Amino acid sequence: MNKVILVGRLTADPELRQTQSGVSSCRFTVAVDRRFTDKNTGERQADFITCIAWRQSAEFVSRYFSKGKMILVEGSLRNNNYQDRNHPDVTHYTTDVQVDNVEFVGSKGESGGNNGGGYQNNGYQNNNYQSAPAQQAAPQQPAANNDSMSYGNMSDFEEILSDGDVPF
Repeated sequence: MNKVILVGRLTADPELRQTQSGVSSCRFTVAVDRRFTDKNTGERQADFITCIAWRQSAEFVSRYFSKGKMILVEGSLRNNNYQDRNHPDVTHYTTDVQVDNVEFVGSKGESGGNNGGGYQNNGYQNNNYQSAPAQQAAPQQPAANNDSMSYGNMSDFEEILSDGDVPF
């Protein structure tokens, strides 16, 4: 199975292009934070992943997303290679994400103003605009230490002091 799900920020405004046959394409890069911080600097590192959307998905990304906006991308990895124009004996290899689905992430003001919603590209079939119900974002808490976990409000649970009568 080849399935990729990314959540990150666009590093630049997406640029919509057309092939000679009139098919829309959009190439953009998503900065995805790594889970852990650098031991030496204490800063969080990111990976910069190139994504390629086609047809209506490309038009959707170019219309509703811009530099710095949060985005969720679903797709598959594609390996490509091409010959260098200046050096015919040099082959360049790339790994990109072929976009199948794009959705807004974050608050309304942060993600482009559509409460949830996204665009799904079902391969080369007809594409459908999908509007998801509004989702309430969970409160953001600073990730000071990855070793500690927050369990939220535990007042609804009672502590069991003895496990002598466990029913299983």
